[in-house]
Amino acid sequence: MGIHGGEKGIDPRWLVLLAAILWGTTGTAQAFAPAGAHPLTVGAVRLAVGGAALMAIALLKGSLRGAKSWPVIATGLAAGCMAAYQLFFFAAVLKTGVAVGTVVTIGSSPVIAGLLAFLFRGERPGLRWAMATVMAVVGCVLLSASGSSLNVNSLGILLALGAGTSYAAYATVSKRLLDQYPPEAVVAVVFCLGALLLSPFLFYADLHWLVQVKGFFVALHLGLIATALAYVFFARGLAKIPVATAVTLSLAEPLTAAFLGIVVLGERPSLPVFGGMLLVLAGLVIISYTPASSSPADSQEPAI
Repeated sequence: MGIHGGEKGIDPRWLVLLAAILWGTTGTAQAFAPAGAHPLTVGAVRLAVGGAALMAIALLKGSLRGAKSWPVIATGLAAGCMAAYQLFFFAAVLKTGVAVGTVVTIGSSPVIAGLLAFLFRGERPGLRWAMATVMAVVGCVLLSASGSSLNVNSLGILLALGAGTSYAAYATVSKRLLDQYPPEAVVAVVFCLGALLLSPFLFYADLHWLVQVKGFFVALHLGLIATALAYVFFARGLAKIPVATAVTLSLAEPLTAAFLGIVVLGERPSLPVFGGMLLVLAGLVIISYTPASSSPADSQEPAI
């Protein structure tokens, strides 16, 4: 297993899928947040709680021992990308709406991740990845845009593309760090730095919602479950699979969000939404399939 340790016998792609499922609970959780919980403030609180929890996990496991010479540029870039993702995404949603902001962010990130991984890591995504990504992205379009009045704002689109690029860059740079350090150490350092970068927003933000019972538990869920636990799973999976594959698998997030919207929030989806759910699911099945002659870590087929 080397430096990463890990869960023997668990396909790393399942770890990424578990992470995406946990990320998919954030929208439902925020729906229960008290009035006054601004999305940008929620994002900053999420990183602060999650970063503290990840650092505690890393210290308890001793993952930071011996990790004395962290590459300053790569570490700072990963933290900056995570902080930038929060800012770009929430700004995009405010400018162009949830539907367009979400679909542009989610739709662009796998493609950008594939390009960055090819340029900077020499990874060559194969035909199966391309098929799965196209199906999942089209499904996300149906999930995010169907039945809603769309507000296409050019600045909002650019901000959403910034969010997609930030997430793809975070995954690419984190992959480099994971080549050298344990997953828990990487996410602890990166998220604590990311939280530090966003901390100024907490000084002038309205945090009264946090002292309410619902707000407190929403913050705990977002920080501990949807951030700390989710990104430990994601880092452990990313350490063993290509960047492009990991980012495409993370498209399970909107599928989970749509499912929870139906089951928990009582939303009534249209037929296209159900079609979108099936397309995303089909894409995830395709990219998760491992031929009998291959191991999960070696399942990257020849490039296109």
